[in-house]
Amino acid sequence: MENYTYNSPTLQLEALNISKYYFYPVFFFLLFSYLFIIISNVSIVVIIFIDKSLHQPMYFLFCTLSLNDILGNSILLPRLLLDMRRPPSELFISYYECVVQAFTTHLFGTTSHTALMIMAFDRYVALSNPLQYTTIMTNRMVIKLKVSAWLVALVLVGGLLGLTIRLNRCRTQILKPYCDNASLFKLSCESVLINNIYGLTFTIVLLTSSIGCMVVTYTKITVICLTSNSKTLNGKALKTCSTHLVAYLIVSFSGLSTIALHRFPQYSDYRKLSSILFHIVPGSLNPIIYGLQSREMQTFMLKLFRGKRVLSL
Repeated sequence: MENYTYNSPTLQLEALNISKYYFYPVFFFLLFSYLFIIISNVSIVVIIFIDKSLHQPMYFLFCTLSLNDILGNSILLPRLLLDMRRPPSELFISYYECVVQAFTTHLFGTTSHTALMIMAFDRYVALSNPLQYTTIMTNRMVIKLKVSAWLVALVLVGGLLGLTIRLNRCRTQILKPYCDNASLFKLSCESVLINNIYGLTFTIVLLTSSIGCMVVTYTKITVICLTSNSKTLNGKALKTCSTHLVAYLIVSFSGLSTIALHRFPQYSDYRKLSSILFHIVPGSLNPIIYGLQSREMQTFMLKLFRGKRVLSL
């Protein structure tokens, strides 16, 4: 019947294939993961803006990553949790809501890479030109970097979804528990060759740019450390760069796992799980990684905890 539907305003989502024995463990895992992501990332953003010792380019740039994690997970997880409580026959979503969900999903993934790229640039400047760091990384430069991270993502993802919404639809079934660009253009019976070419180019450009940026940046940082006799510089490089590199590897591995599983239709359930974990894992680990490595943030939290303890006494 769906093959005769033309530009239907309502689409049907595919349910997560979860055994009844694992339903509640999975449901509460997603619920508590979402709560942790929101609370931890909002807390970090608030702490950075309250504590003047954290008014540094590195932390302001990290806010971009936290805000992106909040946005990406808030669009996906609440709707997913509600849909898990509904029978498969009632999993409907409007076309316009589906487009918004697909747009923000791809915006989340793209901004994760662009934000980490500008953070890599900040670390390189801090280690290669420590005396000129404050001159280079001015408030104006930080704003430019943050705007560029979002603007590049908006342009790339806007083009991706723009090519999709131009298509007429003859199907209504979204073959995933949430909407993304591929699920949307597969609803069309028209040629999607341009969509596939742009999507492939988009992925190659984004991954090549981010990987190339990391390789060049960390190669230069490694050379600086090897040619420097400063233990302080090397210690700072190890501390700040290791956390940034771990965050990048988490985002890259999560994204590449989802892309790789697209090539194996027999593992569709694993692909669905991987695409959900792509949102959850970086969003959960980023605040832990950056919170634990930041001495200033630890000091602020310790002062806050001691203050509350004194008041309770």
